[in-house]
Amino acid sequence: MPETPGPRNHPEIDPATTEDHKQQPAGTRTGLAVATEPGFPAAGAVPPFSGLHSVFFGSDGLRAFWSILLFVAIRLALVWCVWPLLHMLLAIEPRTPGVLRPRFTLASEGAAFVCVAVATWVMAMIERRPTAAYGLGGKRRVRNFLAGLAWGVALLSLLVFALRATGLLAFDARLLSGRSALGYAAVWFVGFLLVGLYEEYFARGFVQFTLNRGFRGIYRWLGASHADALGFWTAAFLTSFYFGFRHHINPGESPVGLFSAGLIAMVFCLSLWRTGSLWWAIGFHAAWDWAQSFLYGVADSGAMFQGHWLSTHPIGRPIFSGGTTGPEGSLFVLPVIGLAIAVVLITLPRTHAGHVSVVASQE
Repeated sequence: MPETPGPRNHPEIDPATTEDHKQQPAGTRTGLAVATEPGFPAAGAVPPFSGLHSVFFGSDGLRAFWSILLFVAIRLALVWCVWPLLHMLLAIEPRTPGVLRPRFTLASEGAAFVCVAVATWVMAMIERRPTAAYGLGGKRRVRNFLAGLAWGVALLSLLVFALRATGLLAFDARLLSGRSALGYAAVWFVGFLLVGLYEEYFARGFVQFTLNRGFRGIYRWLGASHADALGFWTAAFLTSFYFGFRHHINPGESPVGLFSAGLIAMVFCLSLWRTGSLWWAIGFHAAWDWAQSFLYGVADSGAMFQGHWLSTHPIGRPIFSGGTTGPEGSLFVLPVIGLAIAVVLITLPRTHAGHVSVVASQE
C-alpha cells in the first residue's frame, strides 16, 4: 500500500522495572530528574503554569499540538535537504507514471524513512523520551515481524485466489525465472520493507503517540471514563483517515481502494494497541505489498512495478475485480480485512504495554 503508538501505544514495559519505580520514594527516579529540568516538568506534576508558558507546556511537557508541528517542520526541512542531494549523487530518475522501478523505490522510500527516523530522534531528545516509545521497541520484535510477514502473504494470496476463483482475475504467464526471479524478489522485498518502515513509522509512530497523548489529556479534562482508550482510538482514526486519503495521488486509485487503505490502517493500529509496537504491522505491510507487486503482478494501489514474477489482469466490473487499483480496489478485500482483524485479536497477546507507555517513557 505504498502511496504510498500514548496509552496502549508503544514498547513493552518490563514489569520488574515498573515495580522498581513503584518502590522508589517520590522524586528519586532517574528519569524524573531529567524531566524536571527547566521547561520540562515531570509527568503528573502540577507546576504553576501561567501566561505564555502554559500555552506551550502542560503537565506532560511540550503540548501535543506544538510537538506535532515541530515534528512536521523538522521532517520537511530534512526532506528539502535530502532530496536534492539524493538526485545529485544517485541521478534518480523521476517517477514513471504507472510503473515504479527498483532504483527509484529504494532511494525514495529509504530517504523518506531516514527523514522520519531522524525527525523522531530529534523530538525524542527534545521531549526527553526514549525513541523506542514511538513503536520500534518491544521484546517480541522479531517474532511479531515474522508473523506479520507470514500473514501478509497469506491473506493477500487468499484475496488473489478468491478473485481468480470467481473469474475476476486471470493469470496470464510467468514472466521471470531463475536468477532474474530471485534477484527481483530480493530487491523488491528490501524495497517494500522500506515502504513498511517509512509508512508505519510516519503514520503510527511519533504522530500516533503524540496525538494519543493530546487526546487523552482532553478526555481526562472532560472527565470521560476510559480516556486512555478514547485517546488512542481517536488518534488512530485520524491517522488512518490520513493514511487512506493520501493514496488519492496514486494513478488508478479508486474510492474502494482509498476506503480499504484506511481500514487496513485501523488493523495496523489494532496490532499496535495489542502489542505496543509496530513490528507486526511493518511485516504485514511489507509482505502484502511484495505479494501484490512482485509475486502476483497485480496493481498495488493503482501502481505497477517493474520486474514481477507473474502476469495477471482483472476481468469484469472494477468494483468487484479491483480494476486498475488492484485487489485493494475490490469489495472482496473487505472480508479479508475482517480476517486480518480476527488474526490480530487471536494471535497477538494483549500486553498492555501501550497503556502505560506515556508515563513509563518519562520514568
